[in-house]
Amino acid sequence: MRIVMGAQNCGFGPVAELVAVSRGLHGHERVFVGDGVAAVFARRNPDAFDAVHDTGGMTGEVAAETTDALLRGSDHVISVMDAELVIRSVVAGRPVTMVDSLFSFWQLALPLARIHERCVTMPRSGLAAAEQHLAGLSPHERVVAAHLLATHSVVQNFPGVTERATEFAALGTGPRTHLTGPIVDVEGVRDVARTTGPEHDLLINVGGFKNFLLDFDVNDDYLRLLHRWLPDLLRDWPRFRRVLVCGGPFGEGRERTVSAAGGTADCRLLRQRELLQAVASTPDCLMAPGLTALHESIALGRLPLAIHEQHYAHVFTMRALDGTEFGRSGGRFADVVPDHPLPEDDFAGTAALVGLAGRIRKDEELYARYRRTFNERIEHHVSLTPAQRRHGVAELGRLLGGEPVHAVMAGILDTARAV
Repeated sequence: MRIVMGAQNCGFGPVAELVAVSRGLHGHERVFVGDGVAAVFARRNPDAFDAVHDTGGMTGEVAAETTDALLRGSDHVISVMDAELVIRSVVAGRPVTMVDSLFSFWQLALPLARIHERCVTMPRSGLAAAEQHLAGLSPHERVVAAHLLATHSVVQNFPGVTERATEFAALGTGPRTHLTGPIVDVEGVRDVARTTGPEHDLLINVGGFKNFLLDFDVNDDYLRLLHRWLPDLLRDWPRFRRVLVCGGPFGEGRERTVSAAGGTADCRLLRQRELLQAVASTPDCLMAPGLTALHESIALGRLPLAIHEQHYAHVFTMRALDGTEFGRSGGRFADVVPDHPLPEDDFAGTAALVGLAGRIRKDEELYARYRRTFNERIEHHVSLTPAQRRHGVAELGRLLGGEPVHAVMAGILDTARAV
């Protein structure tokens, strides 16, 4: 089968999951289409696809024509949280699977039944008519609508997912919902060389960072705070002489090295399987609390420490996992500025986190508190015994486990091929 696939441009989480799904589709032609950070990640991991179409350098009209032509020539489409790709696939008359690791996260102002009705009556004659029909839906409601429009809905296990899937089932019509466990590169995890000695003492994974509001040079107070803190990390923790800081902000000519107190922090972007090797071999790991990076760590038997939230989805994740060692011990901006209002909204909440990072970076007293409280979190983390770390990994595994995603996708594509 010829499978066209794409991912939401919101950090590296969605496209990392797409790469994990794609690598399990042996025997199929796998074609990526997209732009932004999704295309950056796809180009960094070309072995996961048979063809990569980066539409980022095209005009809007040419990009749309390229995408639609690929969809029309496909046998199946896979979208990881990219609502527009699902809508385009439906208009093109192609079967489409929507894959989602944040199924319980999406906030709805409209009742689910109203969104479902909008999807049932959506015209399929063209994209403009379909988009006009769905106008007025919020970005979160568009993702939920994409699930309802899709042929299959694949959702990663997380607190609240079962309840939302039950609400979907009560509608009577819609996609078949498949619950899956961690969406990770199973082969990459399996093939990691576990006997390799550590090249670094500490790994800090900041993820892709870019999303609907954040960028490397826009609304980047989080990164500026990170850059201020790295020399102090090296001063405060002599045990961390060799630090690797990886993520989207350090790719494509943005690499840098920070030195202080005899230690160095190398900042760069790794290929996905290089990152898996680093996670497996580095004694301690700090990470932005994205679910994909967390699942990769769990699969490798490593318990990371969460660093402060970049966007509202990280707040959602940390709250949902608050009863676990990972959730309890992670860094939070609320530890530093407990009275700072955080709107319960994706865009406004993310903007508030940007403001928080900026306040802390510029205010010497707040920065000193940030440095002190984060050091307390790190001290607790490094003091955990191997048995305590194994327990932390196991409790996350029990909470978030499920059927392997490659088995779920194989069943979907086998059914589609038989039709």
